[in-house]
Amino acid sequence: MGRRDGRVSGRDPHGLGRRDSWEGVRAVVAGFGVSGFAAADNLLHLGADVTALDESDAGDRREKADLLEVLGARVRLGEGSTATLPDDVDLVVVSPGWRPTAPLLAQAAARGLPLWGEVELAWRLRDPERPAPWLAVTGTNGKTTTVRMLESVLRAAGLRTVAAGNVGLPLVEAVMDPEPWDVLAVELSSFQLHWTRSVAAESAAVLNVAEDHLDWHGTLDEYAAAKGRVYEGVERACVYNVADPVTEQLVRDADVVEGARAIGFTLGTPGVGMVGVVDDILADRAFVEERQSSAAELCTVADLPSPAPHVVADALAAAALARAHGVSQQAVRDGLRAFRPDAHRIAAVGEVDGVAYVDDSKATNPHAARASLAAYSPVVWVAGGLAKGAAFDDLVAACRDRLRGAVLLGRDRDVVAAALARHAPDVPVVVVDGGEDGPDRVMDRVVAAAAGMAHQGDTVLLAPGCASMDMFADYGARGDAFAAAVQRRAAAQG
Repeated sequence: MGRRDGRVSGRDPHGLGRRDSWEGVRAVVAGFGVSGFAAADNLLHLGADVTALDESDAGDRREKADLLEVLGARVRLGEGSTATLPDDVDLVVVSPGWRPTAPLLAQAAARGLPLWGEVELAWRLRDPERPAPWLAVTGTNGKTTTVRMLESVLRAAGLRTVAAGNVGLPLVEAVMDPEPWDVLAVELSSFQLHWTRSVAAESAAVLNVAEDHLDWHGTLDEYAAAKGRVYEGVERACVYNVADPVTEQLVRDADVVEGARAIGFTLGTPGVGMVGVVDDILADRAFVEERQSSAAELCTVADLPSPAPHVVADALAAAALARAHGVSQQAVRDGLRAFRPDAHRIAAVGEVDGVAYVDDSKATNPHAARASLAAYSPVVWVAGGLAKGAAFDDLVAACRDRLRGAVLLGRDRDVVAAALARHAPDVPVVVVDGGEDGPDRVMDRVVAAAAGMAHQGDTVLLAPGCASMDMFADYGARGDAFAAAVQRRAAAQG
C-alpha cells in the first residue's frame, strides 16, 4: 500500500466494522506503544488514511515507524509531535495512559471528533460472523494473574483462547486474527476502560478497587467509575468481590442485559450464587442446579501456585468467569493446577542464612503490597518508588504486627516512611538513597540492609507499593535487580 499524497474526502467512522471499507477515513493514532502500533497497522490494512503521533521515539518506535511509513502511514515521533492535531481528521484512536486533558485530545474533543481507545476499536472490528465473546477482568490488583488463570482454564476446556488487552496480545490483533478465537480472556485497565463506549463483555469481573492512578483520574470515585464500565452490557455474569462493597455497588449501578447474574467470590463459605472456600476447597454455589443445598468442588487450595489469600481470590474470580461461560468443574481444576504465575509475582528468588527472599515487584500500589504482606510473617518489607498519589496509612496500620523492619528506596520513600512513623513507630526503618552508582548497587545496599534486620525464618519481601520508573525501566527490571542482588549476597556468603 503506497502513501496517499492527495487529500481524501473524510468519512464518518461510526458504524464501520471489520468487513467495511475504511477507505477515506482519516485516523490519528495518539501514542505509539504496543497497542498504538497494532491500531495503526490494522487501520492501514483496512484502508484508512493513518497518522501516528508520539512524543517519544525510544525503544523500537523508530523501527516500527519506518515499517508503517512503508505501508503508507504518516508518523511523527519526538518532542512536540503531539502538540497539534492535524486539520483533516475523522477519528482519533488514543493509547492507554493518555489523559483526557492532553492538548491533542482536548483539540479533538473541541472539534467533536470520536475518541476511541484501542479496546473500543477492537470491539468494533470483531468478525461479525464469529465474534469471539470477551471474558473481561479489571481491578486495582490481581488482573494479570486472574486473566492468566482464566486463559489456562479455558485451554484446559479445549477452547482456542488467548490472554489479550492489558496483558498478552493487543486486542486489535486478537480480533483481526484470520482464525477466529473461541473466547478471549481480556485484561482491561482503568485507562483502557475510560476510552470505551460500546464494549459489552459476555461476563466481567472487578476484583477490587483501591487507591491507584489518582494522579490520572483525579478522584477515587472517577477511578472506580472507570473500572465499573467493564460491567456495562454484560450478558451472563457480573463477578464481584464480596469483601469489597465498591465492586458490588458497581454491579448494581451497571446497565446489563436482562438475565445477567451477579456472582460474588469470597474467601469464606459461599452463599447461594457465590463461589468461595470450604475447608480448603474452592467451591461453586453459583453454577450448579442444587445450589440452594449443595456446592460443587472446583479444586483445592493446594492445587494453586500459592495459598496466599489474594491468589486464592484471583482463582475464584477466574473460575467464576469460566463457569459462567459453561466450562466444566474438571477443566477449572486442571487449568488452575497447570497455571504458573508470571515473573515478579510472589516469586521466591533465594534463601541466605535461613532468610527467604521474595520478589513481588508487580505490587505497584499499596493495595497490592498489603495483599502480598498478608502472606508472610515476620517480614522485612522493601518498599518505595513512585507513589502515584496513593497513601500508605491503611496498609501500615493493617500489617504493622507482621513487620520486622522496612527498607525504603525511591523518589517517594518519605511517603512510606511517614506512614510507618505514624502507625508503626517501633518498626525499624532504613532509608537507602539512590546515589550515583546505579540501580544495581542501590539494590545491593537494600538487600544488605534487609539482611541486617532479618532473623532466621523471616522473609525479605520486595512489595514496593509504588511504580518503578523513578529508578528502573519497569517493575520487571526492579525485580531482576533485587533477585540479582540476592544472588550476589548468597555467593558472597559462600
